[in-house]
Amino acid sequence: MSRHATPRRYLMCRPTHFEVTEARTPWMNPDDPVDTDAACRQWEHLRDRLRAFGHTVEELTPLPGAPEMVFAANGATVIDGRALGARFAHPERVPEAAAHRAWLIAHGVTAYREPEHANEGEGDYAPTASCLLAGHGFRTTPASHAEARHFFGRPVLALELVDPRYYHLDTALAVLDPATDAIMYHPEAFSTASRAVLRQRFPDAVLADSAHAAALGLNAVSDGRHVLLPEAARDLFPALRTRGFEPVGIDLSELAKSGGGAKCCVQELRGLGAP
Repeated sequence: MSRHATPRRYLMCRPTHFEVTEARTPWMNPDDPVDTDAACRQWEHLRDRLRAFGHTVEELTPLPGAPEMVFAANGATVIDGRALGARFAHPERVPEAAAHRAWLIAHGVTAYREPEHANEGEGDYAPTASCLLAGHGFRTTPASHAEARHFFGRPVLALELVDPRYYHLDTALAVLDPATDAIMYHPEAFSTASRAVLRQRFPDAVLADSAHAAALGLNAVSDGRHVLLPEAARDLFPALRTRGFEPVGIDLSELAKSGGGAKCCVQELRGLGAP
């Protein structure tokens, strides 16, 4: 099967102030120091690879005192030029939402909704051709799903996360090609009911085992052809190639100390200006 990349527009934020100061997830260990310079180099490599594939990458100015702002995917969900803002579960990240809101409005968002319910942007929302996949269980609340359905005018498929290591949907599932509903996911990250829904709705999905998931292999950015994911998840590469995708290994080992990978760093600006 031949796959074609679609030019896209992304928003990223340099990890200038990145650090791990507390353990809010199983990934985070304040006793394991972060090399911020190395994190910046790894981030630049991800940004440059996306640009080399023909995509536009915009940059959001990092805020002092916002060490996780590098995970730009969490700041909003943008579909058809409309943006549902984030309402972060942890107070430390609250200032990020306003920075994303200001940037998006200044850069052409046609409608912005200040959320009433907790959601962490593309961390828990992933659009496909048929629906908006929506995670809940740790950060985003089920009440936010109705808000997203009403605002975007799309059906929402709720998926319950049950493993604290995979606290966001984008750590347990990746959309490989939204036009064809191609996805990959780690079944054990989801409740029994959600696994059944995923099997029924996406019978041809790439299934990732526990080792792939632990390497943050599901936290991937795909343009419909190239799939950027951690080098440590190389065992996933053959399954992706079989389906016509080109896996691209990226070293984001410093950012992984906070449980973040390629997708966490990249917010897609769907329908917002020319790519």
